[in-house]
Amino acid sequence: MNKRERVIAAFKGEEVDHVPVCMWKHVPEDIWGDDDAFVACQLNSYKVTDVDFMKLSGDKYFGWPDPVLEGIENADDLFKFKSIGADHPWIRGQVERTKKVIKGLNGECVALYLIFAPLSYLRLQVGYPKMMELIRQNPEAMKHALSVIAEDVKVLVKGIIEEAGADGIFFSLQNAEVDRFTEEEYREWITPSEKSVLEYANTLSELNATHLCAWEETPNRLSVWKDYPMNVVSWARYIDIKDIQEAKDYFGCTVWGGFDNRSNTFLYTATKEEIEAEVANLVAQGGKKGYIIGSDCSIHEELPEEKIRWVVDAARKI
Repeated sequence: MNKRERVIAAFKGEEVDHVPVCMWKHVPEDIWGDDDAFVACQLNSYKVTDVDFMKLSGDKYFGWPDPVLEGIENADDLFKFKSIGADHPWIRGQVERTKKVIKGLNGECVALYLIFAPLSYLRLQVGYPKMMELIRQNPEAMKHALSVIAEDVKVLVKGIIEEAGADGIFFSLQNAEVDRFTEEEYREWITPSEKSVLEYANTLSELNATHLCAWEETPNRLSVWKDYPMNVVSWARYIDIKDIQEAKDYFGCTVWGGFDNRSNTFLYTATKEEIEAEVANLVAQGGKKGYIIGSDCSIHEELPEEKIRWVVDAARKI
């Protein structure tokens, strides 16, 4: 199998010759303003690590660019949200930059582009405290804002897949920590906008992955996402579900993960031999159908990319 054949088979839950590997880092902030340097960084990372497929970064385009959010105090102002439009630099910049990365990959591997859930785009602009303040003040106003964001995100997704040439999206779901919302609140206020984007993406590609993001020590309320139309789930093994087979059974699709991404954990401190042994252990647990080796979330900058290559090489021996 070549890389594309292997990854497509893994996404479909079919048996592969060896378990594919994909881990990723954010691009250093000091080159966010230089598209050529940004693209070169992504392509160089691919070359050095030789991962089986790419998760392309959305760095620089995190917070939602609606001026309503500038200094917002009253949740009722969220009713003023309007579409930013398909020609907005926030959308066009991502499409054009991704197009350059895809051209550089030259069809060698599957490439997924990072798309955040609508609430995350808003939160990345105003911060967690303000996000929670606004949604508690007026949930209906927040639902309106999220519906507007979702429609614009669909435009971005269409451009990323159909114009830039990405194979699909890496849809990052957040904000479902067990101590943040009740299940009823999440399903009422947040789920509609998330499902809207994911269902639309699935009409454009079968190669979308859903990332159930987690950090610190607080687990997610996974039940709020369980009925989402997910083809592949990237989950936080070291925070949510430890056992790989249990994760496969819970989500009912291919799962992607295995290593803790947090600093000073095993991946950062282990020797090459220890990493090879852990890869063998992961493959023994996950098998060669419906499993992809990865990490709970983004790898921190201090990890030498050589270590990711050790994981890749080890998986190819099994």
